[in-house]
Amino acid sequence: MFTRSAQAHTEELLDQFPAIALLGPRQVGKTTMALEIAEKTGAHYLDLEHPADLAKLADPADYLSRHRDKLVILDEIHRTPELFPVLRSLIDQNKRQGRLTGQFLLLGSASIDLLRQSGESLAGRLARVELTGLTMAEVGEDAMDELWLRGGFPDSFTALNDVRSNRWREAFIQSYLERDIPQLGPRIASETLRRFWTMLAHEHGGLLNAAQLARSLAVSGKTLASYIDLFVDLFLLRRLEPWHKNSPKRLVKSPRIYLRDSGLLHHLLGLGGLEDLLGYSRMGASWEGFVIENIIAKLPEGSRASFYRSAAGAEIDLVLELPGHRKPWAVEVKRGRSPKLERGFHHAREDIDPERCLVVCGADEPFPMGDGIEAMGIPGALRLLR
Repeated sequence: MFTRSAQAHTEELLDQFPAIALLGPRQVGKTTMALEIAEKTGAHYLDLEHPADLAKLADPADYLSRHRDKLVILDEIHRTPELFPVLRSLIDQNKRQGRLTGQFLLLGSASIDLLRQSGESLAGRLARVELTGLTMAEVGEDAMDELWLRGGFPDSFTALNDVRSNRWREAFIQSYLERDIPQLGPRIASETLRRFWTMLAHEHGGLLNAAQLARSLAVSGKTLASYIDLFVDLFLLRRLEPWHKNSPKRLVKSPRIYLRDSGLLHHLLGLGGLEDLLGYSRMGASWEGFVIENIIAKLPEGSRASFYRSAAGAEIDLVLELPGHRKPWAVEVKRGRSPKLERGFHHAREDIDPERCLVVCGADEPFPMGDGIEAMGIPGALRLLR
């Protein structure tokens, strides 16, 4: 399950660039989209996790040259980074022969090797598309609570009931712990990784305190940083950086951390149903992360998202720098239908002087809060950004 707009965007880029990298976590719909593109275009598809397909690339230059007249789709490309120099060579050969676009669609469940290798080998030849889980824009406002509880992975969201959804999420987590992370990252015991992932869930929405996490895991700061990088590269963790401009105020330098999928967050916290979630003491942090992911997923190309916090406590949940806008937008996230803003928001607003101030909350209809501040639900905010 994926959006037609995401597929249309990918197809549009294939008409402009020789190679497209379609990135995102496992089970989010990358392969399904690629197979639909293959059916439409007659593309040649290879799954690099399948031994038979991988064997075909024993001599990759020769094999891929035989299919140079069509789009070639390489699934799980990050597992074979040695292919990137070959792809660069073939792209350059095709360019000399007059073929400039639509040569390779590369699917990856991690950005680690893919982005490093492509940055070295495919500079100027590759465009990147990130495929996220389902968002409010796709499922509609009526399914908001279910999407928040279960998260955006299609199999989790569409499960027949919460028990089956939780069962799927547990299997997903175990797959990453026992197979994907050991294959893609350092050799770390699954029990340690599970503990680290759960610790991140409890820190969701807070400032990253790397020293405290390292002490809790009994690892060095350097090792802890590598764990954080790994989860970011696997599209499991968002590291939201602080907003820094020429401000006279002393601003925090630590990023905020959010588990990107609310369903995985709730499973790791042991929140099995909506009643559990609504009774959770840090429900607001969960809702904040859910709203932020929905907004960032729909930002126009070239946007930048961060947060603002001064040492004195002035704070804005999300600062959006949008293409074509001289000043940023300030976004505050609240769960209730009648949100109240703290003094710190108003101080922060004075500091960054935003073009527009939005409060994204549980309101059914947009309404003004005075002083140029607009309150609205997630759908209203997504419509504005669109």
